[in-house]
Amino acid sequence: MIVSRFAIAAPLALALALGGCGGPSKKEQAAATYCPSPFLVQDAQNLTRFKAGPGRDPRDIAFQAALTGTAVTCELGRNKMEVSLKLRVTVDAGPSVAPGTTSVPYFVRLLNGANVSEGQDFAATFKLSTGSPRGASIEEITLTLPYNDPAELGAYRVAVGLKPTPEELEYNRRAIVR
Repeated sequence: MIVSRFAIAAPLALALALGGCGGPSKKEQAAATYCPSPFLVQDAQNLTRFKAGPGRDPRDIAFQAALTGTAVTCELGRNKMEVSLKLRVTVDAGPSVAPGTTSVPYFVRLLNGANVSEGQDFAATFKLSTGSPRGASIEEITLTLPYNDPAELGAYRVAVGLKPTPEELEYNRRAIVR
């Protein structure tokens, strides 16, 4: 039986290559251990926006939005961790949707222990109409977490949510009770 050198060498090379894979590095393990999972702020997962004016029945709804998912990946660098945060925002037009761009406000807050160390407000924009009543977007934000010792990264948390006005927040709270 004749066996080519390639038939013997290929499996041997593959076995040696896989044998060199000893799992994640210390840097990758630290990034996975200390990568902060985002949490949704209570009462800030949904937003119902009404058209301007006094009406507040279902016919007056301009849009309803929801923060429907989050994901995070982390990469450890020299004295900093880069956190790539993704948020999924969905929106449904209401009967009173205005033509043009619909802006859904949301926020990201970086907490270090009990203190907010950074925070920023953003807006997801959509073109809604009666002909195109739904939208979804993935919003991507990068956060940089400084540290001297990797264990310091364990104190960081990421808070996210939609940004309702006080009146919209009260509407959200009443809607939950119903």
